[in-house]
Amino acid sequence: MTTLAQEREPAAAPEIRRHELAAFLRSRRERIAPEQVGLPRGRRRRTPGLRREEVAQLSAVGVTWYTWLEQARDIQVSVQVLDSLARALMLDVSERAHLFQLAGAVDPSPAQSCPSVTPAVRALLEQLEPVPASVQNDRYDIVAYNRTYGQLLCDLDTVPPEDRNCLILSHTNDDWRSSIVHLEEAQRLMAARFRAAMAAHLGEPAWKMLLNRLREASSDFCENWDRHEVVAHRTKRKEFVNRYVGRLTVDHTDLWLNPELGARMVTYVPADEETRERLERLHEIAVRRQSDRLHPLSDVG
Repeated sequence: MTTLAQEREPAAAPEIRRHELAAFLRSRRERIAPEQVGLPRGRRRRTPGLRREEVAQLSAVGVTWYTWLEQARDIQVSVQVLDSLARALMLDVSERAHLFQLAGAVDPSPAQSCPSVTPAVRALLEQLEPVPASVQNDRYDIVAYNRTYGQLLCDLDTVPPEDRNCLILSHTNDDWRSSIVHLEEAQRLMAARFRAAMAAHLGEPAWKMLLNRLREASSDFCENWDRHEVVAHRTKRKEFVNRYVGRLTVDHTDLWLNPELGARMVTYVPADEETRERLERLHEIAVRRQSDRLHPLSDVG
């Protein structure tokens, strides 16, 4: 589908963008050492950074097809392939946006913003502390969270925005996975909820891309997905093991901000006094860690 911006481009613009895309891919490929992506360097390596075939392998695309991209050939690139390339080349948020812009595509990655997350909602998230709370959409993208939630299952601030998705984290992030007491049950329930929500978004690139990524990343997800189970969201008691304060028992409640957009505030209210005290300690730790990040100690003299 041609966008309005593409319709207004000069005739030579697509070719210029293809050459810019080719140069950008080469530059990002050449800056990554093989060791950074778990590949051996070998003695005969002359190419700076990764080879083309290595990027193709990491991105699960054909070597010839990727070579054509770096040769600025006039070929169609899907958003799923662009997403795979962005992750294989370890692009940051700005670089990822640049990649999609050069390819003339709209990035359907897990949402990094949400119209329902108003300043008032952010203030409410903060006021709920020490209760962990976040705002999620119906794809399980975490689009906002308070400090306690940010330290509940892993250090969420260190997770790239495009990976802040509960489904992705529960299948690929070791810290997140080890914090969930009943992990297999949680994974199966989330897959069933995701399938139920996806019925209203069949064919949408963002949903297809997330599904493909999960199927490639986890055999456990594939097994649960192929059950074809569906379930609606509901209040549920959960148990976590936090790396700082230990075991936590909480009641999970969804507060819908806008049913049509699927945005909801997820809260974890302590189910007992011991959990309440531990969440208060976790909140103190989260505040201190945030302060350390904002005001790091500098060498004196």
